[in-house]
Amino acid sequence: MTEKIHLLVENLFRHQAGQVTATLSRIYGLEHLELIEDSVQETLLKALQIWPIKGVPKNPGGWIYASAKNLTVDKLRRESSVVTRSPDFDNLLEMQSFAGEEKEILLDAELKDDVLKMMFVCCHPAISREAQVSLTLNILGGFSVTEIAKAFFTQDTTVAQRLVRAKRKIRDEQLSLETPKNGELQKRVESVLEVLYLLFNKGYNAHEGESLIQEELCEEAVRLLTILSDHPGGRLPEVHALLALMYLQMSRFPARLDDNGDILLLSEQNRELWDRAMIQRGFYHLDLARRADALTEYHVQAGIAACHALAPSYERTDWRTITDYYDILQSINDSPVYALNRAVALAMSEGADAGLDALEGLAHLPTMRSYYLYYATLGELFARAGRNSDAAAAYRQALQTVQTEPEKNLLKKRLVQTSQ
Repeated sequence: MTEKIHLLVENLFRHQAGQVTATLSRIYGLEHLELIEDSVQETLLKALQIWPIKGVPKNPGGWIYASAKNLTVDKLRRESSVVTRSPDFDNLLEMQSFAGEEKEILLDAELKDDVLKMMFVCCHPAISREAQVSLTLNILGGFSVTEIAKAFFTQDTTVAQRLVRAKRKIRDEQLSLETPKNGELQKRVESVLEVLYLLFNKGYNAHEGESLIQEELCEEAVRLLTILSDHPGGRLPEVHALLALMYLQMSRFPARLDDNGDILLLSEQNRELWDRAMIQRGFYHLDLARRADALTEYHVQAGIAACHALAPSYERTDWRTITDYYDILQSINDSPVYALNRAVALAMSEGADAGLDALEGLAHLPTMRSYYLYYATLGELFARAGRNSDAAAAYRQALQTVQTEPEKNLLKKRLVQTSQ
C-alpha cells in the first residue's frame, strides 16, 4: 500500500507541480518563484509522510494546492513580505468545497491558463535556449535537476547553473506571468514551439546512453503543446502541425525496438504494432493544420510522417512524394539533415546510385563528417548497391561517432553482414 501511495504522489506531482507553481506565481508574483518551488517540494514530502498513515485525501489535487498555498503564505509572512490575495484565491485552491461539474471545468481552465503563461515565461527570449528547455522541464514538468541532466547527458551542476541563471534573469528582467499580446504573441508562440520541438526530438532520438527513446520527454512535450493548442491564442495551424508530427512519430514507439532493446529500422518494423489511436490523433491535428496561409517546417515534416503512416509497407511507401516534401523543406531551411533524408528517399524511388550521388554532395560539409547517420546511410546505400567493402568502411566510420547502445548494436550487425 505504501509503495502505491508513493507512486500516486510521484505521478500527481509530475503532472500537477507545474500547475501549482504557475498558479501560486500568478497570485504572489514571479519574484517569489524559488520560494514557491520550495513550498511545492515540501508539500511532496508532507504527502509522502502523511498519506501512508492517514490515507489519501478524497481530492488529492485540492490537498496539494491548499498545502502548497499555506506553506507559501507562511514563508512570505516569515520574510515580512506583502502578500496580496486575489478575491477568489481561496475558492480556487480549496477544491474540496466545490460542488458541480461546471466549477471543476472552470478551475481546470484557469489552471491550464496559468501553465500556458508560465510556458511563455520559461521560453522568454531573454533566456538562453538551453536554459529554456531545462526551465520548462523543471518548473512545468516536475523534472528534478538530476533527471534533466540524465536526459541531456550532462552534469547535475551544469543544469543547476542553467536554472539558477534563468531564474535570476526572470527576477532581473521583472518578467510577469501573462499571455503576450497581439504581435508579440506570434513571436513567443514560435519560441515555445521551437523549445517543445527540441524537447520532443531529444526524447525521440536520444543521442547517448543505453536507451534510444526517452518516452517521458516526448509525452511531456505533447502535454504542454496540447495545453497551448487548447488556448484561443494557441489555436494556430503551426501548433496543430507540430502536434500532428508528434502523434504520428509516437505511434511507432511500440515497434522501434526489438525484445532485446535493439533498434529496428522503419523497413524492419511490424506495422501492426503501430498505435492506431495516435495515428488518428495525428491526422485530426493535420487536418486542422491545413488552414494555414503558409507552410511551416512542422507542416511538411508532418506530411512526411503521414506518408509513412498511410503506407502498407516500407517498399510501397510514396517515396516520390516524400522526396518532394524534402525539396520543400530545403527551400524553407537548407539543413544538411534534410538533404541527407532526401537522399534516402531518392534512393528508394530511383535506386541506390541516385541516393549515393546525392550523398556525395554532402561529403564536404563539416557537420556531416562528425554525424554518424551520414556514414550509416552511406553504408546502407553502398550495401544496397553491392559495394560491400565500401559499406563496411562506412559502418566502421559511423561506429566512431555513434553513442547510443541500440544504434551501436545495429551498426555492428550491419558491419558483420557486409564483411562476410
